[in-house]
Amino acid sequence: MNGAEGTTIRRWLVPALAVLALNAALTFHNLWPTLWVTLPLEMSIELAALLLALVIYAAFGKTPGRLALAALTALLLLAVLGRYLDVTAPALYGRPVNLYWDAPHLPNVAAMLVEVAPWWLVLALVLGIVASLAMIGGLLYWCLTRVITALAAAPQRRALGALASAVVALYVVGTAFEWRVRWLYSVPVSAAYVQQARFVLEAYAGAESELPIEPLPASALDRVAGADVVLVFLESYGAAAYDLSAIAPIVAPARADLAAAAGATGRRVVSAFVTSPTFGGASWLAHSTLMSGFEVRESGSYAKLLTQQRDTLPKLFKAHGYRAVALMPGLKSAWPEGTFYGFDTIYGEPEIDYRGPTFGWWRIPDQYALAALDVLEPPGARREPLFVFLATINTHIPFLPTPPYQSDWARLHTAEPFDAAAVAASLARTPDWKSLGGPYAESFAYTFTYLAGYLREHADSDAVLVLLGDHQPASSVAGLGARWEVPVHIVTRRDDIAAALLAAGFIEGVELRPQQPSLGAMPELTRVLLRAFDSGPTSGYSP
Repeated sequence: MNGAEGTTIRRWLVPALAVLALNAALTFHNLWPTLWVTLPLEMSIELAALLLALVIYAAFGKTPGRLALAALTALLLLAVLGRYLDVTAPALYGRPVNLYWDAPHLPNVAAMLVEVAPWWLVLALVLGIVASLAMIGGLLYWCLTRVITALAAAPQRRALGALASAVVALYVVGTAFEWRVRWLYSVPVSAAYVQQARFVLEAYAGAESELPIEPLPASALDRVAGADVVLVFLESYGAAAYDLSAIAPIVAPARADLAAAAGATGRRVVSAFVTSPTFGGASWLAHSTLMSGFEVRESGSYAKLLTQQRDTLPKLFKAHGYRAVALMPGLKSAWPEGTFYGFDTIYGEPEIDYRGPTFGWWRIPDQYALAALDVLEPPGARREPLFVFLATINTHIPFLPTPPYQSDWARLHTAEPFDAAAVAASLARTPDWKSLGGPYAESFAYTFTYLAGYLREHADSDAVLVLLGDHQPASSVAGLGARWEVPVHIVTRRDDIAAALLAAGFIEGVELRPQQPSLGAMPELTRVLLRAFDSGPTSGYSP
Protein backbone atom coordinates (compact mmCIF):
# COMPACT_ATOMS: atom_id res chain seq x y z
CA MET A 1 0.00 0.00 0.00
CA ASN A 2 1.47 3.35 -1.06
CA GLY A 3 1.07 6.63 0.77
CA ALA A 4 -1.78 7.86 -1.43
CA GLU A 5 -3.80 4.72 -0.82
CA GLY A 6 -3.23 4.97 2.93
CA THR A 7 -4.36 8.58 2.92
CA THR A 8 -7.51 7.67 0.99
CA ILE A 9 -8.37 4.88 3.42
CA ARG A 10 -7.89 7.20 6.38
CA ARG A 11 -10.13 9.81 4.75
CA TRP A 12 -12.95 7.28 4.68
CA LEU A 13 -12.15 5.16 7.74
CA VAL A 14 -11.71 7.93 10.31
CA PRO A 15 -15.08 9.66 9.71
CA ALA A 16 -16.77 6.24 9.51
CA LEU A 17 -15.39 5.32 12.93
CA ALA A 18 -16.43 8.74 14.25
CA VAL A 19 -20.01 8.22 13.02
CA LEU A 20 -20.13 4.73 14.56
CA ALA A 21 -18.87 6.10 17.89
CA LEU A 22 -21.45 8.90 17.88
CA ASN A 23 -24.19 6.38 17.05
CA ALA A 24 -23.06 4.10 19.88
CA ALA A 25 -23.13 7.06 22.30
CA LEU A 26 -26.85 7.53 21.62
CA THR A 27 -28.03 3.91 21.31
CA PHE A 28 -26.37 1.94 24.13
CA HIS A 29 -28.42 -0.19 26.53
CA ASN A 30 -27.86 -1.21 30.14
CA LEU A 31 -25.90 -4.37 30.86
CA TRP A 32 -28.09 -5.72 33.66
CA PRO A 33 -27.48 -5.87 36.58
CA THR A 34 -24.43 -3.59 36.36
CA LEU A 35 -23.77 0.09 35.75
CA TRP A 36 -22.07 -0.80 32.46
CA VAL A 37 -23.59 -0.60 29.01
CA THR A 38 -23.92 -2.86 25.99
CA LEU A 39 -23.99 -1.82 22.33
CA PRO A 40 -26.88 -3.23 20.27
CA LEU A 41 -27.15 -3.02 16.48
CA GLU A 42 -29.44 0.01 16.43
CA MET A 43 -29.40 3.37 14.69
CA SER A 44 -30.00 6.81 16.15
CA ILE A 45 -32.53 8.85 14.20
CA GLU A 46 -31.32 11.96 16.01
CA LEU A 47 -27.74 11.44 14.91
CA ALA A 48 -28.93 10.88 11.32
CA ALA A 49 -30.86 14.16 11.46
CA LEU A 50 -27.80 15.97 12.85
CA LEU A 51 -25.54 14.56 10.15
CA LEU A 52 -28.03 15.56 7.44
CA ALA A 53 -28.13 19.10 8.84
CA LEU A 54 -24.31 19.27 8.86
CA VAL A 55 -24.16 17.97 5.28
CA ILE A 56 -26.58 20.65 4.08
CA TYR A 57 -24.63 23.30 6.00
CA ALA A 58 -21.35 22.13 4.45
CA ALA A 59 -22.90 22.06 0.95
CA PHE A 60 -23.17 25.86 1.18
CA GLY A 61 -19.47 26.05 1.90
CA LYS A 62 -19.90 26.74 5.61
CA THR A 63 -18.15 25.15 8.57
CA PRO A 64 -19.26 25.37 12.23
CA GLY A 65 -16.98 27.58 14.30
CA ARG A 66 -15.42 26.66 17.62
CA LEU A 67 -18.33 28.07 19.59
CA ALA A 68 -20.87 26.10 17.53
CA LEU A 69 -18.72 22.97 17.81
CA ALA A 70 -18.52 23.36 21.60
CA ALA A 71 -22.29 23.84 21.76
CA LEU A 72 -22.88 20.69 19.68
CA THR A 73 -20.50 18.76 21.94
CA ALA A 74 -22.33 19.96 25.04
CA LEU A 75 -25.66 19.03 23.47
CA LEU A 76 -24.41 15.54 22.64
CA LEU A 77 -22.99 15.15 26.15
CA LEU A 78 -26.41 15.99 27.60
CA ALA A 79 -27.91 13.44 25.22
CA VAL A 80 -25.47 10.77 26.41
CA LEU A 81 -26.26 11.53 30.07
CA GLY A 82 -29.99 11.45 29.34
CA ARG A 83 -29.61 8.14 27.55
CA TYR A 84 -27.62 6.65 30.43
CA LEU A 85 -30.21 7.71 32.98
CA ASP A 86 -33.04 6.50 30.77
CA VAL A 87 -31.68 2.98 30.28
CA THR A 88 -29.92 2.46 33.62
CA ALA A 89 -32.48 3.68 36.14
CA PRO A 90 -35.38 1.43 35.05
CA ALA A 91 -33.04 -1.56 34.71
CA LEU A 92 -31.48 -1.25 38.16
CA TYR A 93 -34.13 0.69 40.07
CA GLY A 94 -37.32 -0.71 38.57
CA ARG A 95 -39.09 2.45 37.43
CA PRO A 96 -38.24 5.60 35.44
CA VAL A 97 -36.60 8.38 37.38
CA ASN A 98 -38.70 11.51 37.85
CA LEU A 99 -36.07 14.22 38.24
CA TYR A 100 -38.61 16.76 39.48
CA TRP A 101 -39.46 14.67 42.53
CA ASP A 102 -36.41 12.41 42.82
CA ALA A 103 -33.63 15.02 42.49
CA PRO A 104 -34.39 16.63 45.90
CA HIS A 105 -33.44 13.32 47.54
CA LEU A 106 -29.96 13.30 45.99
CA PRO A 107 -28.41 15.48 48.76
CA ASN A 108 -29.54 12.92 51.33
CA VAL A 109 -27.93 10.13 49.31
CA ALA A 110 -24.73 12.18 49.04
CA ALA A 111 -24.77 12.87 52.78
CA MET A 112 -25.18 9.15 53.47
CA LEU A 113 -22.23 8.35 51.21
CA VAL A 114 -20.02 11.01 52.80
CA GLU A 115 -20.81 9.79 56.31
CA VAL A 116 -20.41 6.07 55.64
CA ALA A 117 -17.62 5.87 53.05
CA PRO A 118 -13.97 6.82 53.77
CA TRP A 119 -12.95 10.23 52.47
CA TRP A 120 -10.59 8.78 49.89
CA LEU A 121 -13.37 6.68 48.38
CA VAL A 122 -15.68 9.70 48.12
CA LEU A 123 -12.87 11.74 46.54
CA ALA A 124 -12.06 8.92 44.12
CA LEU A 125 -15.73 8.69 43.14
CA VAL A 126 -16.01 12.43 42.49
CA LEU A 127 -12.77 12.50 40.51
CA GLY A 128 -13.86 9.41 38.58
CA ILE A 129 -17.15 11.04 37.58
CA VAL A 130 -15.41 14.27 36.53
CA ALA A 131 -12.77 12.34 34.56
CA SER A 132 -15.44 10.20 32.86
CA LEU A 133 -17.43 13.25 31.80
CA ALA A 134 -14.27 14.94 30.50
CA MET A 135 -13.29 11.81 28.58
CA ILE A 136 -16.73 11.38 27.04
CA GLY A 137 -16.88 15.07 26.17
CA GLY A 138 -13.44 14.91 24.58
CA LEU A 139 -14.37 11.85 22.54
CA LEU A 140 -17.57 13.50 21.31
CA TYR A 141 -15.61 16.63 20.34
CA TRP A 142 -13.05 14.56 18.44
CA CYS A 143 -15.77 12.65 16.59
CA LEU A 144 -17.56 15.85 15.59
CA THR A 145 -14.38 17.46 14.31
CA ARG A 146 -13.53 14.37 12.24
CA VAL A 147 -17.01 14.35 10.69
CA ILE A 148 -16.97 18.09 9.96
CA THR A 149 -13.49 17.81 8.43
CA ALA A 150 -14.68 14.97 6.18
CA LEU A 151 -17.66 17.04 5.00
CA ALA A 152 -15.28 19.52 3.38
CA ALA A 153 -14.56 16.88 0.71
CA ALA A 154 -17.34 16.34 -1.82
CA PRO A 155 -17.12 12.48 -2.00
CA GLN A 156 -17.36 12.06 1.76
CA ARG A 157 -20.07 14.73 1.98
CA ARG A 158 -22.18 12.98 -0.65
CA ALA A 159 -21.70 9.60 1.02
CA LEU A 160 -22.63 10.88 4.48
CA GLY A 161 -25.54 12.82 3.02
CA ALA A 162 -26.87 9.73 1.24
CA LEU A 163 -26.48 7.61 4.36
CA ALA A 164 -28.18 10.15 6.63
CA SER A 165 -30.99 10.75 4.12
CA ALA A 166 -31.65 7.01 3.80
CA VAL A 167 -31.78 6.53 7.58
CA VAL A 168 -34.13 9.48 8.06
CA ALA A 169 -36.34 8.53 5.10
CA LEU A 170 -36.68 4.90 6.24
CA TYR A 171 -37.62 6.05 9.74
CA VAL A 172 -40.22 8.57 8.52
CA VAL A 173 -41.80 6.33 5.88
CA GLY A 174 -41.68 3.26 8.08
CA THR A 175 -43.38 5.14 10.90
CA ALA A 176 -46.03 6.60 8.62
CA PHE A 177 -46.93 3.25 7.05
CA GLU A 178 -46.34 1.23 10.26
CA TRP A 179 -43.66 -0.88 8.63
CA ARG A 180 -41.69 -3.20 10.89
CA VAL A 181 -38.52 -1.12 10.74
CA ARG A 182 -38.64 0.51 14.16
CA TRP A 183 -36.55 -2.31 15.63
CA LEU A 184 -33.64 -0.95 13.61
CA TYR A 185 -33.75 2.29 15.58
CA SER A 186 -33.05 3.10 19.17
CA VAL A 187 -35.64 5.01 21.17
CA PRO A 188 -34.79 8.70 20.61
CA VAL A 189 -32.88 10.30 23.47
CA SER A 190 -35.13 13.33 23.19
CA ALA A 191 -38.00 11.12 24.41
CA ALA A 192 -36.32 10.90 27.83
CA TYR A 193 -36.17 14.69 28.12
CA VAL A 194 -39.71 15.04 26.83
CA GLN A 195 -40.80 12.64 29.56
CA GLN A 196 -39.00 14.70 32.22
CA ALA A 197 -40.66 17.86 30.87
CA ARG A 198 -44.00 16.06 31.06
CA PHE A 199 -43.29 15.17 34.70
CA VAL A 200 -42.67 18.87 35.45
CA LEU A 201 -45.85 19.95 33.69
CA GLU A 202 -47.86 17.28 35.48
CA ALA A 203 -46.42 18.40 38.80
CA TYR A 204 -47.42 22.02 38.19
CA ALA A 205 -50.82 21.05 36.83
CA GLY A 206 -51.41 18.70 39.74
CA ALA A 207 -50.45 21.36 42.24
CA GLU A 208 -53.70 23.14 41.44
CA SER A 209 -55.88 20.07 42.01
CA GLU A 210 -57.02 18.56 45.26
CA LEU A 211 -56.84 14.94 46.28
CA PRO A 212 -60.23 13.35 46.89
CA ILE A 213 -60.89 12.88 50.59
CA GLU A 214 -62.68 9.74 51.65
CA PRO A 215 -62.98 8.61 55.27
CA LEU A 216 -61.48 5.32 56.30
CA PRO A 217 -64.01 2.50 56.59
CA ALA A 218 -65.84 2.62 59.91
CA SER A 219 -64.40 0.13 62.41
CA ALA A 220 -65.03 -0.28 66.12
CA LEU A 221 -61.74 -2.24 66.44
CA ASP A 222 -63.49 -4.44 69.00
CA ARG A 223 -61.75 -7.61 67.79
CA VAL A 224 -58.37 -6.15 68.78
CA ALA A 225 -59.67 -4.52 71.94
CA GLY A 226 -57.01 -4.52 74.66
CA ALA A 227 -54.25 -5.81 72.37
CA ASP A 228 -51.29 -3.88 71.05
CA VAL A 229 -51.32 -3.63 67.24
CA VAL A 230 -47.79 -3.51 65.82
CA LEU A 231 -47.50 -2.53 62.15
CA VAL A 232 -44.03 -3.50 60.93
CA PHE A 233 -43.09 -2.24 57.48
CA LEU A 234 -40.33 -4.56 56.29
CA GLU A 235 -38.03 -2.55 54.04
CA SER A 236 -37.71 -4.05 50.52
CA TYR A 237 -39.70 -7.18 51.39
CA GLY A 238 -41.22 -8.08 48.06
CA ALA A 239 -42.42 -11.02 46.01
CA ALA A 240 -38.78 -11.56 45.01
CA ALA A 241 -38.33 -13.35 48.34
CA TYR A 242 -40.63 -16.06 46.92
CA ASP A 243 -40.13 -15.82 43.17
CA LEU A 244 -36.36 -16.03 42.72
CA SER A 245 -34.65 -19.40 42.99
CA ALA A 246 -31.44 -17.85 44.30
CA ILE A 247 -33.26 -16.06 47.13
CA ALA A 248 -36.29 -18.10 48.20
CA PRO A 249 -34.37 -21.13 49.62
CA ILE A 250 -32.36 -18.84 51.92
CA VAL A 251 -35.37 -16.93 53.24
CA ALA A 252 -37.80 -19.86 53.53
CA PRO A 253 -36.27 -21.62 56.60
CA ALA A 254 -36.27 -18.43 58.70
CA ARG A 255 -39.83 -17.65 57.60
CA ALA A 256 -40.83 -21.21 58.58
CA ASP A 257 -39.20 -20.61 61.96
CA LEU A 258 -41.47 -17.58 62.40
CA ALA A 259 -44.48 -19.80 61.69
CA ALA A 260 -43.14 -22.39 64.17
CA ALA A 261 -42.64 -19.73 66.84
CA ALA A 262 -46.18 -18.50 66.27
CA GLY A 263 -47.62 -22.00 66.59
CA ALA A 264 -45.56 -22.78 69.69
CA THR A 265 -46.88 -19.67 71.43
CA GLY A 266 -50.54 -20.23 70.54
CA ARG A 267 -50.66 -17.84 67.60
CA ARG A 268 -51.73 -18.15 63.98
CA VAL A 269 -50.20 -16.57 60.87
CA VAL A 270 -52.17 -15.76 57.74
CA SER A 271 -50.59 -14.33 54.58
CA ALA A 272 -51.45 -12.56 51.34
CA PHE A 273 -49.95 -10.46 48.56
CA VAL A 274 -50.86 -6.82 47.96
CA THR A 275 -49.71 -4.45 45.24
CA SER A 276 -47.38 -1.70 46.42
CA PRO A 277 -47.71 1.84 45.02
CA THR A 278 -43.93 2.02 44.56
CA PHE A 279 -41.01 -0.12 43.42
CA GLY A 280 -37.40 -0.26 44.50
CA GLY A 281 -37.61 2.69 46.91
CA ALA A 282 -39.70 5.64 48.14
CA SER A 283 -40.99 3.67 51.12
CA TRP A 284 -42.92 6.69 52.36
CA LEU A 285 -45.37 6.26 49.49
CA ALA A 286 -46.31 2.81 50.79
CA HIS A 287 -46.44 4.02 54.40
CA SER A 288 -48.79 6.86 53.57
CA THR A 289 -50.93 4.70 51.30
CA LEU A 290 -51.62 2.09 53.96
CA MET A 291 -52.13 4.53 56.82
CA SER A 292 -54.39 6.91 54.87
CA GLY A 293 -56.23 4.36 52.74
CA PHE A 294 -55.51 6.54 49.68
CA GLU A 295 -53.10 5.29 47.02
CA VAL A 296 -50.08 7.58 46.80
CA ARG A 297 -47.96 6.72 43.76
CA GLU A 298 -45.73 9.76 43.40
CA SER A 299 -44.20 12.49 45.51
CA GLY A 300 -46.55 15.22 44.28
CA SER A 301 -49.58 13.42 45.68
CA TYR A 302 -47.64 12.69 48.85
CA ALA A 303 -46.83 16.37 49.36
CA LYS A 304 -50.48 17.33 48.88
CA LEU A 305 -51.68 14.54 51.14
CA LEU A 306 -49.70 15.99 54.04
CA THR A 307 -51.52 19.31 53.70
CA GLN A 308 -54.95 17.75 54.17
CA GLN A 309 -57.01 16.92 57.21
CA ARG A 310 -57.98 13.30 56.73
CA ASP A 311 -58.39 9.98 58.49
CA THR A 312 -55.33 7.86 59.23
CA LEU A 313 -54.84 4.59 61.07
CA PRO A 314 -53.09 6.24 64.05
CA LYS A 315 -55.98 8.71 64.43
CA LEU A 316 -58.52 5.91 64.17
CA PHE A 317 -56.81 3.82 66.83
CA LYS A 318 -56.44 6.87 69.08
CA ALA A 319 -60.17 7.50 68.77
CA HIS A 320 -60.69 4.05 70.27
CA GLY A 321 -58.43 4.50 73.26
CA TYR A 322 -55.05 3.59 71.81
CA ARG A 323 -51.73 5.36 72.16
CA ALA A 324 -50.15 5.84 68.71
CA VAL A 325 -46.36 5.43 68.57
CA ALA A 326 -43.90 5.63 65.67
CA LEU A 327 -40.72 3.60 66.16
CA MET A 328 -38.24 4.66 63.50
CA PRO A 329 -34.60 3.58 64.01
CA GLY A 330 -33.58 5.19 60.70
CA LEU A 331 -34.99 8.62 61.58
CA LYS A 332 -32.12 11.07 62.11
CA SER A 333 -33.95 14.41 61.87
CA ALA A 334 -37.36 16.01 62.34
CA TRP A 335 -40.32 14.19 60.81
CA PRO A 336 -43.23 16.62 60.32
CA GLU A 337 -45.29 13.83 58.73
CA GLY A 338 -45.81 12.47 62.23
CA THR A 339 -48.22 15.33 62.95
CA PHE A 340 -50.24 14.53 59.84
CA TYR A 341 -50.55 10.89 60.84
CA GLY A 342 -51.46 11.79 64.41
CA PHE A 343 -48.79 9.97 66.42
CA ASP A 344 -48.59 10.71 70.11
CA THR A 345 -44.87 9.97 70.24
CA ILE A 346 -42.14 9.51 67.66
CA TYR A 347 -39.04 7.54 68.63
CA GLY A 348 -36.21 8.25 66.20
CA GLU A 349 -32.56 7.28 66.35
CA PRO A 350 -31.73 9.60 69.30
CA GLU A 351 -34.65 8.43 71.44
CA ILE A 352 -34.00 4.74 70.78
CA ASP A 353 -30.54 5.37 72.25
CA TYR A 354 -28.60 2.49 70.77
CA ARG A 355 -25.02 2.37 72.06
CA GLY A 356 -23.71 -0.78 70.43
CA PRO A 357 -21.54 -1.17 67.32
CA THR A 358 -22.60 0.70 64.20
CA PHE A 359 -23.91 -1.36 61.28
CA GLY A 360 -23.56 0.86 58.23
CA TRP A 361 -25.36 4.12 57.57
CA TRP A 362 -28.51 2.84 59.29
CA ARG A 363 -26.47 2.00 62.40
CA ILE A 364 -29.16 0.43 64.61
CA PRO A 365 -30.06 -3.29 64.36
CA ASP A 366 -33.77 -3.85 63.76
CA GLN A 367 -33.78 -6.45 66.51
CA TYR A 368 -32.61 -3.81 68.99
CA ALA A 369 -35.26 -1.34 67.80
CA LEU A 370 -37.99 -3.92 68.41
CA ALA A 371 -36.52 -4.80 71.80
CA ALA A 372 -36.36 -1.10 72.70
CA LEU A 373 -40.14 -0.88 72.45
CA ASP A 374 -40.49 -2.59 75.84
CA VAL A 375 -38.10 -0.04 77.35
CA LEU A 376 -39.67 3.00 75.73
CA GLU A 377 -43.24 1.85 76.36
CA PRO A 378 -43.08 -0.58 79.32
CA PRO A 379 -46.11 -2.90 79.29
CA GLY A 380 -46.67 -2.55 83.04
CA ALA A 381 -46.42 1.23 83.12
CA ARG A 382 -49.30 2.10 80.79
CA ARG A 383 -53.05 1.63 80.77
CA GLU A 384 -53.95 2.03 77.10
CA PRO A 385 -52.96 -0.39 74.35
CA LEU A 386 -50.49 0.69 71.67
CA PHE A 387 -50.73 1.18 67.94
CA VAL A 388 -47.10 0.95 66.83
CA PHE A 389 -45.67 1.84 63.42
CA LEU A 390 -42.17 0.39 62.95
CA ALA A 391 -40.16 1.02 59.77
CA THR A 392 -37.25 -1.43 59.60
CA ILE A 393 -33.91 -0.48 58.07
CA ASN A 394 -31.47 -3.43 57.96
CA THR A 395 -32.97 -4.81 54.74
CA HIS A 396 -32.25 -1.56 52.90
CA ILE A 397 -30.01 -1.76 49.84
CA PRO A 398 -27.13 -2.77 49.77
CA PHE A 399 -28.36 -5.18 52.54
CA LEU A 400 -24.96 -5.20 54.24
CA PRO A 401 -23.73 -5.28 56.90
CA THR A 402 -26.37 -7.58 58.36
CA PRO A 403 -26.25 -7.45 62.16
CA PRO A 404 -25.81 -10.75 64.03
CA TYR A 405 -28.87 -12.15 65.77
CA GLN A 406 -28.70 -12.04 69.55
CA SER A 407 -30.64 -14.92 71.11
CA ASP A 408 -30.22 -13.38 74.58
CA TRP A 409 -32.58 -10.44 74.21
CA ALA A 410 -31.68 -9.01 77.61
CA ARG A 411 -28.07 -8.60 76.46
CA LEU A 412 -29.17 -6.22 73.71
CA HIS A 413 -29.51 -3.45 76.32
CA THR A 414 -25.98 -3.89 77.68
CA ALA A 415 -22.77 -2.11 76.66
CA GLU A 416 -21.73 -5.15 74.59
CA PRO A 417 -24.89 -6.45 72.89
CA PHE A 418 -23.00 -8.81 70.55
CA ASP A 419 -19.92 -11.00 70.61
CA ALA A 420 -16.90 -9.23 69.15
CA ALA A 421 -16.26 -12.03 66.65
CA ALA A 422 -19.85 -11.86 65.32
CA VAL A 423 -19.59 -8.09 64.91
CA ALA A 424 -16.24 -8.36 63.12
CA ALA A 425 -17.60 -10.98 60.74
CA SER A 426 -20.61 -8.81 59.96
CA LEU A 427 -18.62 -5.65 59.35
CA ALA A 428 -16.00 -7.44 57.26
CA ARG A 429 -18.46 -8.07 54.46
CA THR A 430 -18.74 -5.45 51.73
CA PRO A 431 -21.41 -5.32 49.05
CA ASP A 432 -20.84 -6.59 45.54
CA TRP A 433 -23.18 -4.32 43.60
CA LYS A 434 -23.31 -6.83 40.73
CA SER A 435 -24.59 -9.59 43.02
CA LEU A 436 -26.90 -8.30 45.74
CA GLY A 437 -29.31 -11.24 45.74
CA GLY A 438 -27.38 -13.21 48.36
CA PRO A 439 -27.11 -10.35 50.89
CA TYR A 440 -30.77 -9.51 50.26
CA ALA A 441 -31.81 -13.05 51.12
CA GLU A 442 -29.56 -13.17 54.18
CA SER A 443 -30.95 -9.88 55.48
CA PHE A 444 -34.43 -11.38 55.46
CA ALA A 445 -33.22 -14.60 57.06
CA TYR A 446 -32.02 -12.31 59.86
CA THR A 447 -35.34 -10.44 59.86
CA PHE A 448 -37.52 -13.51 60.29
CA THR A 449 -35.10 -14.96 62.83
CA TYR A 450 -35.44 -11.97 65.15
CA LEU A 451 -39.21 -11.79 64.57
CA ALA A 452 -39.48 -15.45 65.60
CA GLY A 453 -37.32 -14.69 68.62
CA TYR A 454 -39.57 -11.77 69.50
CA LEU A 455 -42.63 -14.04 69.50
CA ARG A 456 -40.88 -16.51 71.80
CA GLU A 457 -39.69 -13.73 74.12
CA HIS A 458 -43.27 -12.42 74.27
CA ALA A 459 -45.02 -15.77 74.45
CA ASP A 460 -47.81 -14.41 76.64
CA SER A 461 -48.37 -11.21 74.66
CA ASP A 462 -51.73 -10.73 72.95
CA ALA A 463 -50.29 -8.28 70.41
CA VAL A 464 -51.45 -8.40 66.79
CA LEU A 465 -48.51 -8.09 64.39
CA VAL A 466 -48.95 -6.83 60.82
CA LEU A 467 -45.76 -7.65 58.89
CA LEU A 468 -45.86 -5.92 55.52
CA GLY A 469 -43.37 -5.28 52.74
CA ASP A 470 -43.20 -1.68 51.57
CA HIS A 471 -41.98 -2.43 48.03
CA GLN A 472 -39.98 -4.85 45.93
CA PRO A 473 -36.19 -4.49 46.04
CA ALA A 474 -34.58 -2.64 43.15
CA SER A 475 -34.62 -4.38 39.79
CA SER A 476 -30.94 -5.22 40.20
CA VAL A 477 -32.23 -7.78 42.73
CA ALA A 478 -35.88 -8.39 41.77
CA GLY A 479 -35.10 -8.73 38.06
CA LEU A 480 -36.36 -6.93 34.98
CA GLY A 481 -40.13 -6.63 34.75
CA ALA A 482 -40.74 -7.99 38.26
CA ARG A 483 -44.25 -7.68 39.65
CA TRP A 484 -45.05 -4.98 42.20
CA GLU A 485 -46.58 -7.33 44.79
CA VAL A 486 -45.39 -7.44 48.40
CA PRO A 487 -46.24 -10.01 51.09
CA VAL A 488 -48.23 -9.30 54.25
CA HIS A 489 -48.38 -11.62 57.26
CA ILE A 490 -50.77 -11.16 60.19
CA VAL A 491 -49.74 -12.81 63.46
CA THR A 492 -52.48 -13.13 66.07
CA ARG A 493 -53.83 -15.45 68.73
CA ARG A 494 -57.38 -14.18 68.12
CA ASP A 495 -59.24 -16.72 66.00
CA ASP A 496 -62.00 -14.33 64.92
CA ILE A 497 -59.43 -12.02 63.29
CA ALA A 498 -57.73 -14.92 61.53
CA ALA A 499 -61.08 -16.23 60.29
CA ALA A 500 -62.08 -12.82 58.92
CA LEU A 501 -58.77 -12.49 57.08
CA LEU A 502 -59.02 -15.98 55.62
CA ALA A 503 -62.48 -15.09 54.32
CA ALA A 504 -60.96 -11.97 52.71
CA GLY A 505 -58.37 -13.92 50.71
CA PHE A 506 -55.50 -14.59 53.13
CA ILE A 507 -54.22 -18.14 53.47
CA GLU A 508 -52.70 -20.07 56.35
CA GLY A 509 -49.72 -22.41 56.21
CA VAL A 510 -46.36 -23.16 57.78
CA GLU A 511 -44.48 -21.85 54.73
CA LEU A 512 -46.18 -18.43 54.99
CA ARG A 513 -46.62 -18.50 51.22
CA PRO A 514 -49.37 -16.16 49.97
CA GLN A 515 -51.41 -17.22 47.01
CA GLN A 516 -52.12 -15.34 43.80
CA PRO A 517 -53.83 -13.11 42.87
CA SER A 518 -53.04 -10.33 45.30
CA LEU A 519 -55.72 -8.70 47.43
CA GLY A 520 -55.37 -5.65 45.17
CA ALA A 521 -53.77 -2.27 45.70
CA MET A 522 -52.49 -1.43 49.17
CA PRO A 523 -55.55 0.69 50.14
CA GLU A 524 -57.56 -2.52 49.86
CA LEU A 525 -55.39 -4.00 52.61
CA THR A 526 -56.31 -1.03 54.82
CA ARG A 527 -59.98 -1.77 54.28
CA VAL A 528 -59.54 -5.52 54.82
CA LEU A 529 -57.70 -5.00 58.11
CA LEU A 530 -60.27 -2.55 59.47
CA ARG A 531 -63.09 -4.91 58.57
CA ALA A 532 -61.26 -7.85 60.16
CA PHE A 533 -60.70 -5.85 63.35
CA ASP A 534 -64.41 -5.03 63.56
CA SER A 535 -67.08 -7.58 64.53
CA GLY A 536 -69.88 -5.65 62.84
CA PRO A 537 -71.06 -2.34 61.34
CA THR A 538 -70.14 0.76 63.35
CA SER A 539 -70.48 4.49 63.05
CA GLY A 540 -67.68 6.68 61.83
CA TYR A 541 -65.44 8.82 63.98
CA SER A 542 -64.08 12.34 63.93
CA PRO A 543 -60.30 12.63 63.76
